[in-house]
Amino acid sequence: MVAADRGNTLVSRLIHRAHAEAGWFLGAAACALVEADRVRPGTADRLTALPGLVVLPLDPVAVPAVARGRDWADAHTEWAALPVPERPDGAVVVTVRPETWRGRPVRVLDLGRGDTEGHPADPGGRTL
Repeated sequence: MVAADRGNTLVSRLIHRAHAEAGWFLGAAACALVEADRVRPGTADRLTALPGLVVLPLDPVAVPAVARGRDWADAHTEWAALPVPERPDGAVVVTVRPETWRGRPVRVLDLGRGDTEGHPADPGGRTL
């Protein structure tokens, strides 16, 4: 989220796609949004104003899992990306810090070097 606020080109393209194309949306875990705003004040205001962004609340079922995590932002993001009946494949974690997600049960799109399988970081594909 901080990368988006700093003008990362690939993140900007992804945000544009979520706004411009039907069926695309970006979810932001509330705890991650709070942490991004602590790192770069004003980030939450700017990102929540985007029409293609959905803020994912910290629901009661997620609280125990997030509370056990070392980092609430990453723990909430992981929880939000896990498979659920509406998204049997889960969601993709978009990051510029892929090393943080190694060994975790989520799919990752590295906007710095490509995804964890070496595919280029092109948000234009419908594989997200």
